Parts: sequence; C-alpha cells; structure tokens
Amino acid sequence: MEIRPIRTDVDLTEALREIGRLRGPVGTPEGDKLDVLATLAEAYERTRHPAPERDPVEILHFAIGERGRSQAERAGLLVARSQASEILNRKHPLSLE
Repeated sequence: MEIRPIRTDVDLTEALREIGRLRGPVGTPEGDKLDVLATLAEAYERTRHPAPERDPVEILHFAIGERGRSQAERAGLLVARSQASEILNRKHPLSLE
C-alpha cells in the first residue's frame, strides 16, 4: 500500500488492513510505514469517529460486571473497601490517586 491521506472509511479500512500486516521494528522502512499509517489512522478516527466521553464510575461498574468480580474484590484494587462503595454510589468523588 502506498502511504496517502486517509479521507474516507474505505481508506481507513485499507490502512488498518496494512497496519495488521506490517511487522517491522522501529527505524526500519516497514516499521516507519507502520508508524506513519497508525498516526494517520488515529487522526482520522479521532476527527471522524470521536469516542464519546465516558463516565469513570460507569466504566468501573462495567469492569466489575465484565470480569465477574464482586464489588468487594474490585474495591481492594481501588481504595479502602468502604470508600469503593461510596465511589460506586457517587457519594465520594473518584480521583486519580
């Protein structure tokens, strides 16, 4: 595939197909091509198909259900068990800490 701008979803599909095929390490022609195509694909997706903002607490609820874990099991990974319940029930703010 020749590297060119990604202007349509068809262009994106072709670029993603080529990205999946490439395996070169950084600094090689194939690796450089992979890097450029990935950058172009990411820019196109970000502008044409932006990801909706997600609520962090909703993401936690999803992760708990998806992994089949109890809220108590997940709490140990986040904060103190009592705070986890408060966060998931929106009684305590979620912070990056």
